[in-house]
Amino acid sequence: MATVATTVVFDQHGPPDRVLRQDQMPLKPPEDNEVEVDMLAAPINPSDINLVEGTYGIKPDLPAVAGLEGVGRVTKVGPAVTSLAVSDWVIPASTGKAFGTWRTAAVCAAEDLLKVRSDAPVEYAATVAVNPCTAYRMLEDFAHLEEGDVVVQNGATSMVGLAVIQLARERGLHSVNIIRDRPNFEEKAAELKALGASVVLTEERAQSPEGKQAMKGFPPAKLGLNCVGGSAATAVTKLLGTGATLVTYGGMSMKPVTISTSYFIFKDITCKGFWVSRWAQEHSAEERSKMIDYLLGLARDKKLTFNFEKTPFTDFDFALKKALGKEGFTAGKQLLVFK
Repeated sequence: MATVATTVVFDQHGPPDRVLRQDQMPLKPPEDNEVEVDMLAAPINPSDINLVEGTYGIKPDLPAVAGLEGVGRVTKVGPAVTSLAVSDWVIPASTGKAFGTWRTAAVCAAEDLLKVRSDAPVEYAATVAVNPCTAYRMLEDFAHLEEGDVVVQNGATSMVGLAVIQLARERGLHSVNIIRDRPNFEEKAAELKALGASVVLTEERAQSPEGKQAMKGFPPAKLGLNCVGGSAATAVTKLLGTGATLVTYGGMSMKPVTISTSYFIFKDITCKGFWVSRWAQEHSAEERSKMIDYLLGLARDKKLTFNFEKTPFTDFDFALKKALGKEGFTAGKQLLVFK
């Protein structure tokens, strides 16, 4: 009797709460170079929502199983597989490939999986490949940063933003963090500073004289990170030093990046974009494994921490509503758990 997996699939692009449906999928025994994997946990990321909507950078063949990220445990291996063994923890080898992690189990080619350490909490293994890796690469690849240097970012309460704060702290960097104004601003600022944030500002304060005042005592910022766009990108740019680089990796406001011409002329600002899926496609599995091993080591040692809201996969509809902001306040990253 064939093993059957429960999956979340979509036959067309559109609003996730309308086009996603659960289905049963028979699993064939793994062939020579294949393995069977039982999923352990998978997050609901903005990129997952965009994938279903059809606005992400890749479009899978339909119908498709949703979910770009997650961690599973190998349960069976084909006779020719030597890179993986039963009980290994694995994640998709590329975040740019629609592996389909919102399912209880899968059979796939061993080369489509990447073995990860299993001594970190499962929620971190499930979420390491997108947000923490994005933060790590942006701090590594776009400016020569040394201890004492300054990074400015908006969207600081996002998972990438929180990772930037903590990874910067580990490297001895100062982070200046711009967040939306809110009634509990001081409380949220204190939380970010407890993680290692040097300065926390609202967008309005960042663009006022208070922003420049907050930068006193720090060297000019070499790197700016933008995941919002619009005036929030302007707020980051105002705090950058001459010759700095602004990296855009998201556009939550759905507005263009707005930068004054004078910043290009008089401050020689460079603007670039980053997509972690492209980085993974252009670099070796060994490089990606080394990065992920480092990040999971930090998580194991509690030097990289996030809040998660775990929901059983059987309650997928509820978790999706939470991720879409349709089911009240969310205390952290929505995480589907399978066991």
